[in-house]
Amino acid sequence: MLDGISLDQLRTFIAAAEEGSFSAAGRKLRRAQSVISQTMANLEAQLRVTLFDRSARYPVLTDEGKALLGEAKLVVNGMDAFKARARTLSEGLEPELSVAVDVMYPMASLTDAVGAFREAFPTTPLRMYVEALGAVVQPVLDGMCRIGVIGSMPVIPEGLNAERLPEVPMVTVVAPNHPLAESQGILPGSVLERHVQLVLTDRTTLTAGTNFGVFSPLIWRLADLGAKHAFLKAGFGWGHMPLAMVAPDLEAGRLVRIRLEMHQPAIPVIAMYAVYRTDEPPGPAGRWFIDRLQQFTTDAPA
Repeated sequence: MLDGISLDQLRTFIAAAEEGSFSAAGRKLRRAQSVISQTMANLEAQLRVTLFDRSARYPVLTDEGKALLGEAKLVVNGMDAFKARARTLSEGLEPELSVAVDVMYPMASLTDAVGAFREAFPTTPLRMYVEALGAVVQPVLDGMCRIGVIGSMPVIPEGLNAERLPEVPMVTVVAPNHPLAESQGILPGSVLERHVQLVLTDRTTLTAGTNFGVFSPLIWRLADLGAKHAFLKAGFGWGHMPLAMVAPDLEAGRLVRIRLEMHQPAIPVIAMYAVYRTDEPPGPAGRWFIDRLQQFTTDAPA
């Protein structure tokens, strides 16, 4: 009996559980409610397990249903990935590779990968977007970009596969004429709160209501890392920056490091990932590009 369970039954089970009713699942799957009900009844008979308690107005997952829902998702997602991989292999080389890259990602690594890509795939156009936070992920979710390189948004949305890339060292800096630059010790939060913090803002709603690395109520939000860099050197506030980007400024004295109490013994690095939709994995060119990024070291001078 169990060998006869189909992917369609599992997809219907997942839809019914997530939508909260058989009628809503029917609308999502474009089927009649009676078909959804019958499919669930057949699945329960095959499993010999009651998946939904139907005693109330809307069906509610039983404990057994809750336990099996996760397993059903694993099976369906695994099959989707299997079919997507097979489709990628049958399609061959991508006609174009589109990539959204986090502004925090070191330009030296990106330039190296792009230069090598041009030599390895001279007939494959490369479309590149440089964004921050959710604006890196949204084009991948929407299908506009095949690959995203994320870091400033630490949460990876459902439906994306993620592969680890080298970490990006960070540093907290201010201009030498900024009041915080006069401190020789570790700065507590009570001191930071009296000064403007420059932070990146999200062009999308994916991180709405969420702040990453914000420690001051006095905030200037910027959508461009270049603008943040310029504002820091102008003394408009303090902020976190990729070490590789500001290393020349630190060496020349245009910026100085500050040490924060909440970042001891060291400021955390940014974990970087290459992400892509589970149902649209990268083809040969995209796979090559990710592998190249994984080989690069993002270390910068201390």
